[in-house]
Amino acid sequence: MKITWHGHSAFELQDSLLTVIDPFFMGNPMADVKADDVDPDVIVVTHGHADHMGDTLTIAKRTGCTVVAINEIAKYIQSNGIDARGGNIGGTIDIDGATYTFVQAVHSNGIDEAGFGWDAGSPAGVVVGDNVTVYHAGDTALFNDMALIRELYRPKVAMLPIGGRFTMDVNQALLAVKMLQPQFAIPMHYNTFDVIRADVGKFQRMVEDQTDAEVVIMEPGDSIDV
Repeated sequence: MKITWHGHSAFELQDSLLTVIDPFFMGNPMADVKADDVDPDVIVVTHGHADHMGDTLTIAKRTGCTVVAINEIAKYIQSNGIDARGGNIGGTIDIDGATYTFVQAVHSNGIDEAGFGWDAGSPAGVVVGDNVTVYHAGDTALFNDMALIRELYRPKVAMLPIGGRFTMDVNQALLAVKMLQPQFAIPMHYNTFDVIRADVGKFQRMVEDQTDAEVVIMEPGDSIDV
């Protein structure tokens, strides 16, 4: 699997399918691409906030790709004439052999572009199972059941927010790595805006001193093969 970071929480996973998670490009000062530059088979939306749902509608209308989201968000996307498949926490959606399993995230939720007039259901993280299994935590606080995500899915890669204020900070994300035990930890949701500034070097030092995980610090547009 080739994993590319496009800034904030936006990732592109190239495996049997091309999956884009949380495509926040327009308005994202870190983004290295525009909505017209990506051509996914599947978009995953972890929750409805504008910095995660982002350019989903624009991309899906142009490409005809499938969107995977929590059921309430999927219904909103369907109302815009888009192929969206809804699931819920603990459930799995299979698309051509690739699996998308929604897991808990401790956060708030609302569809910003709908003016919060549409119930957005639960926020979520997602475990993507293709030839490699990865866990994208979405926006979340630390929670003990991350240990269950490890036990159930054994993700090789964990993408974790570290920016604080709206999500885990560096110290909490360290505990998340200890529970998840991935081979690779990729920090996200930091330094996009001043309010979520974080010391990513400190995160790397702590994780690599205290766990067996390798921290991969990426710049927007960087890719790794796992």
